[in-house]
Amino acid sequence: MRYEDKILELIVTSNEHLTAEQLFFKLKETYPGVVLATVYNNLGSLYKSGKIRKISLDGCPDRFDKNTKHDHLVCRRCGSVSDVYLADFTAAIEEQTGIAIDSYDLNISYLCPDCKNKEKNHQN
Repeated sequence: MRYEDKILELIVTSNEHLTAEQLFFKLKETYPGVVLATVYNNLGSLYKSGKIRKISLDGCPDRFDKNTKHDHLVCRRCGSVSDVYLADFTAAIEEQTGIAIDSYDLNISYLCPDCKNKEKNHQN
């Protein structure tokens, strides 16, 4: 099996939004000789071919996700990412802008329950 196939499998079967480093360590369990550069190269290829999504957040390493239509809730404090399934806004965006949209990524900022509790406890 090629590394690219295994990396794609890891991303598609994961319930997490894995970083390149996390994928590297998971891949290393099966392929001890793999190097991090190989993971980055394969992630770049998978992303360019449209097989995976890349989630880029300020101050955090890129994360990679399966290429199914969904959006993300992103905690503004800890950076945790959760999937959220909303209506497809492509038609509304195209109508408003008058241009054809290939795709979009919607990241919704919020404070996750853990961080909200920490903030509440810190204030008391």
